[in-house]
Parts: sequence; structure tokens; C-alpha cells
Amino acid sequence: MTPLVPASKVHDTLIIGGGPGGLTAAIYLRRFTRNVALVDKGRSRLRLIPVSHNYPGFPLGVNGESLIENLERQLGQYGGSVMRGEIKRLQIEDGHFAAEYHDEEGGVHELRALTVLLATGIADAGLPIENWEEAVACGAVRLCPVCDGYDVMDKQIAVATAARNPVGHALFMRTFSADVTLFERAEQCSLDGEQRRRLEAAGVRYVESQLRGVTLTADMKPRMHTQDGADYEADVFYPMLGETARSELAVALGAETTECAELVVDKHQRTTVPGVYAVGDVTHSLNQIAVAAGQAAVAATRIHNVLPPALRQPPQSGSR
Repeated sequence: MTPLVPASKVHDTLIIGGGPGGLTAAIYLRRFTRNVALVDKGRSRLRLIPVSHNYPGFPLGVNGESLIENLERQLGQYGGSVMRGEIKRLQIEDGHFAAEYHDEEGGVHELRALTVLLATGIADAGLPIENWEEAVACGAVRLCPVCDGYDVMDKQIAVATAARNPVGHALFMRTFSADVTLFERAEQCSLDGEQRRRLEAAGVRYVESQLRGVTLTADMKPRMHTQDGADYEADVFYPMLGETARSELAVALGAETTECAELVVDKHQRTTVPGVYAVGDVTHSLNQIAVAAGQAAVAATRIHNVLPPALRQPPQSGSR
């Protein structure tokens, strides 16, 4: 492995993750004149979203990739930038956070900071879906009923059972369509009698044979294939993949987590490790772009207030 290049300075904050949470926090901290290092490996789920209609301020919707680009440009206006690569290891040394940073060219560096903010998001669990990225890009497969249920009003909606609350998302989608089918992901039926009664009362169809895979039709609609050999078509499919928070770096420092490895944070977005903050999907909260941005504002403001004062120096003579 390439030898570690020592850090030449200590940053006020190391931000790990360049999605909406990490970028918003960086913008706030740069506007507070803080020295920030933001590292991102380019896997934000926001990049998968073809258009979001529930993020405030965009009446016609906003493309996920475009939103990230806008946030990066906004950060650039305040002298900030994104360091492409990945933080592989994080530890505490001599009162600082020391991170092992691998850049895109294979170089290995050390970054040091007084505080750390994790905006690392979540990793989706797998389900065989043909042409996954293309299916998401065209809207045949969707990831968030809360985000875009309104956008599939009165369409044929297919939903897969989730590990937790297996019928909840199907019932939620009945707000938007009378044609909702719930597919079983487990080998055996995961529903109890009460859950079956709730589906029946709401008019949700339940396919008990295990869902084995999803392909796309010629006109880019999802086709669900079940264990008994049957095929079903719909206008849109919500896989409810299940997820695990990318919280390993904080956990290695002793941070407390809850279900799905999500980090426990307080009202200031502080984890249980002093100096480590977390925002967005990696925390135990509602997974929404607006939530991540709001949490980032809270965390960044708290970080600025607890760090040593960033005192402004008088302008040099003749600089005005």
C-alpha cells in the first residue's frame, strides 16, 4: 500500500459524505469561515433520483444529480470543494481525529480535524432487479413512497414486503391508488392474521408466493416473477429493499447505534462520541433530502459554536 502522507494542518471539521447533508453542512461551515475538508466517494442515493417534487423551492421538481451539482457550486462560492475518494479509517490521536484518506489516484493521506460530521447515508439490501439504474432513472422502480407517492397517483403499484412492518408501505400507498399489490419477499409468508385483515380491509392484493426477481417490459414497466412461476405487471414497483446505515467509522470509535446500524444522535446531531456528529440517512430519522439539509444546518451551527472562536482579523491597509 502507498505510504501514508502525514497531515500538514488540522481542519476544524472533516465531513464524510457529499450528499445533500454533507454539502449543506460544508456550506454553513464555510460561511462561518471554518476550515473544512469534505470527502466523498460519489455514491449518494440522491444521484439516482430522476426528479424530486417534494424538495422545497423547486415547483417543477429537481433532478438529483443537478441538485448535488448546484450544492457543490454553492460551496465553491465560499472557497470550499469536494475531495474525491474515501475515508477508510478514523481514529483519535493526540486529541484530534485522524482519518486515512484514499484519493481517486490511489494516494493515501492523513487528514486531521477537531470535529467530524458523518453524512455517509445508507446501503440498500439486494433484490434481483434487471437494469437497476435504468429502471430507477425512468421511474419504473422507485425507492421512497414518502418522496413520490403523489407522483404515481392512480397507477398500478407493486410493493414488496419489508423486514420491519411488512404491510406498512402497501397500506401507505393506498392513499394514492386503488390498485396496490403487495409481494412477499420471504420464503414463507411473513404476515400474521391481523396484517392480512388490514390488507383485505384496505383492498390491497397480497401475493404470497415469494418474489424472485423483477425485469422490465419493452415499454419500461416492471414485471414481477414469483416462486410459483407466475408473472405480474404494474406501472411502478417499490422494492422496499431494506437498508443498513454506513456508520462503521463512527461505530469503530464507540458510537451507539439503533436498528439497521443507524447512529443515535441528540438534538444537536451529536453522536455518543464527543466531537462526532451525524446527519441524514445514517441517523435514526426520516430519510428525506429536506431532513438531511435541516439536520446539517443544526449540526454545522453547533460545531461552529463549540469550536474555538474563528476571530476575524482586521483587513490589511489598502485592501478596501
